[in-house]
Amino acid sequence: MQSKSTNVKKWPFRIGFPPILSSKLILVLALMAYAPSVKAQVSSLQHTEGEISGTVLSEGNNQPATQVVVSLKSHATGIFRSVLTDFAGHFEVRSLPPGQYDINIEEKGFEPAQTSAQLDSQPVKLVLRLKPTASLSNRRPYSVSVRELKISGKARDEYQKGLVSLQKKDWSGSMEHFGKAVKAFPEYYEAYYHEGLIETNQGHFEEAMQAFQKSMDLSGGRYALAHFGIGYVLYLQGKAREAEAVLRRGLDVDQNSPDGFVILGMTLLRLNSPEEAEKCAREALLRNPNFSQAYLVLADAFGHRRMFREQLEGLDAYLKLSPNGESSERVRLTREVVQKLVANSSSPN
Repeated sequence: MQSKSTNVKKWPFRIGFPPILSSKLILVLALMAYAPSVKAQVSSLQHTEGEISGTVLSEGNNQPATQVVVSLKSHATGIFRSVLTDFAGHFEVRSLPPGQYDINIEEKGFEPAQTSAQLDSQPVKLVLRLKPTASLSNRRPYSVSVRELKISGKARDEYQKGLVSLQKKDWSGSMEHFGKAVKAFPEYYEAYYHEGLIETNQGHFEEAMQAFQKSMDLSGGRYALAHFGIGYVLYLQGKAREAEAVLRRGLDVDQNSPDGFVILGMTLLRLNSPEEAEKCAREALLRNPNFSQAYLVLADAFGHRRMFREQLEGLDAYLKLSPNGESSERVRLTREVVQKLVANSSSPN
């Protein structure tokens, strides 16, 4: 029997974790205070619209290079940003001013890759290819060359089809492809992880936990996303203390995951630790300045302290990044009330 929930937040594809909007936010929390560096991010969002995106592939097998850090730098504009590729090898950086940008990738197990791009009025789209180094000994801790050689072409093909279906929110089609992938290669822990995402999206928490645990076991605990999946399900089940422990172990495995920091921030809010939650949200923004969900964690964190003016800035930043997101309408409704609270707090007694 599948356990179901009728109040499950939908998940974006980027790595699969959900829009964050707590009940306190919906009930009008005081949300977000910014350090000067974050204020500068918000200010720049108001005046820039450029976008650089692309796909990173592994040279030779032409497979997507997943969870790779892509760094963009522009001396002319003073911009420096880093983002992670998703499971299709895709990345995008928005809200950039016009100018010349250097794009760099330095990934263990691969030779450094560099290119440059001139951003004007039109978005820039790139394809970057990573060349494996002669030695495979420095590869990611959960990426073993012998294992990769064992993955059959059929298993890889089904896995990629599953990712495509997942992007289209074709849950049943995606599950079918991931199931075929693990049938062709039973150790395919990435496929089990994505099955867990789909089960969680549908409110089947028991099945999701089984899939995430399978991914964890097959990877020997070295696949951080499995930790984050288990932690998020525990969070949804109200087991915040257990979730915190699992999420921190996941961040020990991968400290570059903005998603891990965001989910940990959500969990810390539930544990009534807004200061720690704020730190997590800022860590997420350091790794991905365009991660709109991190602004909502900041929002809830400062909601505990009733900082309405800063809350309004945070809501504006979120809506600038995700104007049509699944949480955007509720954020707009919250913003209307917060505006009144700011006006009332500014009025003379």
